[in-house]
Amino acid sequence: MKKIQLEILGLSSSQSQTGSFALVLGEKEGNRRLPIIIGMFEAQSIAIQIEKISPNRPLTHDLFKSFAQHLDVSILEVLISDLKEGVFYSKIVCTDGERQFDLDARPSDAIAIGLRFGVPIYTVESVLSEAGIILSDLEEEEDEETDEIETSTSSSASYSTESKSNLRDISVEELNKMLEEALEKEDYERAAKIRDEINKRN
Repeated sequence: MKKIQLEILGLSSSQSQTGSFALVLGEKEGNRRLPIIIGMFEAQSIAIQIEKISPNRPLTHDLFKSFAQHLDVSILEVLISDLKEGVFYSKIVCTDGERQFDLDARPSDAIAIGLRFGVPIYTVESVLSEAGIILSDLEEEEDEETDEIETSTSSSASYSTESKSNLRDISVEELNKMLEEALEKEDYERAAKIRDEINKRN
């Protein structure tokens, strides 16, 4: 099984789901992006570690690290291993020095823990093929960028009122157009939701 290394590109608050965040992972040697919607607590834990902030009291993921270290368990890597019905699955690959074993985990928890151990994040081709979003290398002219910013404001506002049920009523052709618009504006959260709806119909 060939593994593809990912890196964290961004973390932003959700425009359509209160308390949710969009975590954007990028292919380290490619142009595909993997957006994952995560909860507020996990997003906070990831952000704290990225910013190297030391909380007054240990968070759950800090406690996991301390517990593992006391048992002489090391983390080798994080693997986003599967995608089933829109749900991502991942594993924390561990070792106690003698044997290697995997722990099942949500990607948000696995990444938060992986960051604390400074280990790489991987996925597999099947996950990136199904859920990855390819960025276009084409550069827009300045006047086109201006138009894009103006339409971005209006479309983002309209999308915030959209629900999953509304997406079900839109044709696949229109969804593909919406996906292209979201990618141009780097609105990965919106793109992820549209992508999931398109995948459900395929």
